[in-house]
Amino acid sequence: MGLGWQLLASLERVLLGFFLASLVAVPLGFMIGLSPVLARAVDPFIQVLKPVSPLAWLPIGLALLQDSERTAIFIIFISSLWPLLINTIFGVRQIPEIYLQVARLLEVSSLRLVRHILWPAALPQIVNGLRVSLGIAWMVIIAAEMLIGGRGIGYFVWNEWNNLNVANIMVAILFIGLIGIALDRLLAWVERRVRYVE
Repeated sequence: MGLGWQLLASLERVLLGFFLASLVAVPLGFMIGLSPVLARAVDPFIQVLKPVSPLAWLPIGLALLQDSERTAIFIIFISSLWPLLINTIFGVRQIPEIYLQVARLLEVSSLRLVRHILWPAALPQIVNGLRVSLGIAWMVIIAAEMLIGGRGIGYFVWNEWNNLNVANIMVAILFIGLIGIALDRLLAWVERRVRYVE
């Protein structure tokens, strides 16, 4: 496989793992952010698991999933989960209490509360979490692919090192950086679009 296909393979893994993490982290972040009891119950687990390097989960992923492709996606899921979860919790907690009081006074349904009050108010912080998570995921996939092999830009870099082809490694590093910038700029643009003007 050429460099372009290797980059696409890595992007596919990153986006799938990132999407799965978003499906878990955002609803869970809303529940934790709205419930002080749940927040106190879950916080010790978050504080213990958050600092663990995603690559430490690699042997567990390989043992459980028995497949290098699914393990790579699992590693991206783990690396994307924590920043997004924490930013979502923070975004929900930053919502002014008066908004919730007015909603309770008007007997707004839970669905309308989430859709018209909580989601718009927390969205800028959630997008910031998405931006951080995607950046971390793109960094982690390189190291993960060096370890699991098969395909992807990390595997390409490691394979070129084994062949002592430093020129190709430098080209790959350049493309890794350019794609990382492009992903960050895309979510920075989304973040500006959803942020309220003070």
